[in-house]
Amino acid sequence: MLTAYWWVGFSFQTSLVAPRGSGPSASTGRPGCGKLVDMEFEPLHRNFGARVNGIDLAGPLTGEEVAELHAAIDEYSVLLFPQQNMSDEAQMELTSALGEPEENHVTFGRTGEIMYIGTVGNVIDDDTKHDESATHTRSMKGNNLWHSDSSFRRVPSYVSILHAYEVPGEGGATEFVSQRCAYDRLGSDTQAEINDLHVLHDYVFSRTKTAPVHDNHAASLPPIEQKLVRRNPRNGRRNYYAGAHARSIVGWNGIDSRRLIDELNDLATRPEYRWSQDWRPGDTLFWDNRCILHRGTGYDADRYRRNMRQTRVRGSGPTLDE
Repeated sequence: MLTAYWWVGFSFQTSLVAPRGSGPSASTGRPGCGKLVDMEFEPLHRNFGARVNGIDLAGPLTGEEVAELHAAIDEYSVLLFPQQNMSDEAQMELTSALGEPEENHVTFGRTGEIMYIGTVGNVIDDDTKHDESATHTRSMKGNNLWHSDSSFRRVPSYVSILHAYEVPGEGGATEFVSQRCAYDRLGSDTQAEINDLHVLHDYVFSRTKTAPVHDNHAASLPPIEQKLVRRNPRNGRRNYYAGAHARSIVGWNGIDSRRLIDELNDLATRPEYRWSQDWRPGDTLFWDNRCILHRGTGYDADRYRRNMRQTRVRGSGPTLDE
């Protein structure tokens, strides 16, 4: 069984060059407010996440701003930018500024078409939407499982960018947890046990729990072997890499394999470790798929419209090469 310890949180940086733990909150070990040049950071959760003010994501970004965003992603894992005046064109420019855009695996898997932006929600156009009984709505319910975007791809996602245009009057929140913080809660013996393990991530394994997967889509996404424990290249902090797509531990029998994965997922996703984003139109959210799990919470598609646009930045390479 896993041995877990409470993690006491982290201090928010006050500058790009400040050592970790410096700044106003360093003496308490609890999150405070910090500043990276023109961007103001406020905590979202005691362990991770920041609300960011002082930047227009829809405008052209300087090289310094891009570097600051990368540093903030590494530090805080989840970034909320309220009141952004976004468009598809601006979101694609933002995504490209942060790295190589990742193609939408659903569209490519079903039709072979390469697209880099997609809708998370039920809108069809300004007047129509998918209701609860629609195949599209049922397939989207797979997003209500705790997962890391594209962990089932050979080169998994670095960052997801999601912008809200229309939000339901009730429901539709997105929840987040940190597998980095969860790794820190493990006992040292358990950390040593899992550090060198590999895990198979399988899209079909996870998504067929909620809806059938199109045959062509399934064929385009065979199970992929990933490192179970990843290390951030900037700050050296480790996290495990599990979630709903994690099917089995390479080289382990089925019972022990599922027990470990289920225990890791349970430790990460307990209610006290979650942060929930209650969306407002104009919100833009970044999250680091290398260490964050997220899930949707559902909404009544018969009553409400939900229109969110998502892009992703491709990772730097296979996890096995890290």
